[in-house]
Amino acid sequence: MKLLSFITLPLYLLDQVTKWLVLRFISTDVFVPVIPGFFYLVQVHNTGAAFGMLKNNNLFFMVLASVALVLVAIFARRGAFADAPSRVGAALLVSGVLGNLTDRILHGYVIDFLDVILPWYGHWPAFNVADSAICLAAALFLISGFLASEKKA
Repeated sequence: MKLLSFITLPLYLLDQVTKWLVLRFISTDVFVPVIPGFFYLVQVHNTGAAFGMLKNNNLFFMVLASVALVLVAIFARRGAFADAPSRVGAALLVSGVLGNLTDRILHGYVIDFLDVILPWYGHWPAFNVADSAICLAAALFLISGFLASEKKA
């Protein structure tokens, strides 16, 4: 419950406030340079998954997000998040899924606004705070899995 108060809720609010600011102050045809040639603020409407895959499947992703939230609640109830990385990962995952689900319900798409250009890759797809939380959650779940397998060995 503490992680919900200290991680999930603040990150969810940060995600929603930043998206509101983007909708209010940045039009879809503008690139606002933060670090020119590397990092920009933009407004992108994403009806698909990460990297713009599976576009125009908003309903599918709303159902998937809802199922994911129910599964996280069931796993949490059964004590599946026993170590610190997995507990923090679960809190991050919930904030990210809720943030993007809220967008899909309110707008019919996810608002992405962080735009990075990597010298070795090129233009990375735009993302948001919720996407970042989900990626960090995945990394923490991997770390938790490696720690668990190390303890068994």
